[in-house]
Amino acid sequence: MSALATGLIADIGATNTRLALVEPRGAIVRARVVATDDYASLSDAIDSYLATEAPPVRPTLAVLAVAAPVTGDTVTLTNHPWTFSADALRKHFGFTQLRVLNDFVANAMAVPHLTAADRAQIGGGAPVKGAPIGLLGPGSGLGVSILIPKDGGLVPHQGEGGHVTMAAADAREAAVLDLMRARFDHVSAERCLSGPGLINLYNALCELSGEPAAPLTAAQITNPGIENEDPRAREATAMFCAMLGTIAGNLALTIGARGGIYIAGGIVPKLGPAFAQSDFRARFEAKGRFYGYLAAIPTYVMTHPEPALLGAARLLQQL
Repeated sequence: MSALATGLIADIGATNTRLALVEPRGAIVRARVVATDDYASLSDAIDSYLATEAPPVRPTLAVLAVAAPVTGDTVTLTNHPWTFSADALRKHFGFTQLRVLNDFVANAMAVPHLTAADRAQIGGGAPVKGAPIGLLGPGSGLGVSILIPKDGGLVPHQGEGGHVTMAAADAREAAVLDLMRARFDHVSAERCLSGPGLINLYNALCELSGEPAAPLTAAQITNPGIENEDPRAREATAMFCAMLGTIAGNLALTIGARGGIYIAGGIVPKLGPAFAQSDFRARFEAKGRFYGYLAAIPTYVMTHPEPALLGAARLLQQL
C-alpha cells in the first residue's frame, strides 16, 4: 500500500455493517457500526459513513468483507436483500483498487494476528505449527472458512460450510430436526447455528414439549435471566452449543485442522463462561475412534471485538 494511501475497510453482514479507515501504517481508525437495514444499499451506507467521518484524504483502496459467497462481480448478501456490482462500486467511489471477499475469509486472515488476549481456549489440545486451521461463526448466518499452509504462511479459502446438512447426535436433536424438515426443504447447519437458528431450535423444543413459544429474540433466548425462567430457552441454548461442537468436529476432521478451530461471530463470544461449561467441547471430541485425534486439537473463541476488520486491514496492506 502506498505511503500516501488511505484505505476503507468494511465488514458487511445482514444485521450490522462495520466500517473503518486504515491509516498508511495499518492502524484501524474511526470504526463505526451501523444497522444494515438503515440503508437502501451498500453504496448509501459507505456514502453516509464518509460524509460523517469526512477523512482528510479520500480512501483510494478498499477491502470489503461480505456475508455472501463471492464468485464474480455481482454480490448478493445471503441473508439480506443488498446486491451490488464490485466494479460499479469501485467507479462510484473512485477506488484505484477494491477487493471484495467473503467475511469469513477476512476473519481467517485475522487469526495469525491475534494476541493471547484476543482468544479464549475451550478444552484441551495444542496447535500444530503449519497445520490447517478452521473457523466457524454463528451470527445472522453461519460463516465457515479455513486457512491452509502454503510457502511458510497461511492462505485463506472461501467456502459455504454453513450450509452443510445438520445431523442429529441424539434422539432429542433428531425430533427437533424432524420438525424443522417439515418447514424447510433443507435443514442446514445454519438453520440451527445462527441467530434465526436459535429461534428455530427454541420453537421446535416448545412444540415438542407441548408448550407455547414466547416471541423471543436470539439474544433473549441466550439471556441468563430468561433462561432461568424458561426451560426451553435454556435447552435451546444448550442444544445450540452441542450442535456447534458437532459441526466444529466435522470441520476439524474434514480439513485435518490440527492448527486449531476458531469460533467467531456475534453469538458465542457473548455467552462467556457458559459456553466453556456447555457440551460444545465434549461433542467436538465425540467422534468414536477419532476421539483422541480431536482431543489433541485446540478450540478457541475469538474475543477480539472486530476480527473481520482486523483481517481486512491486513489484506488492505497487501494491495
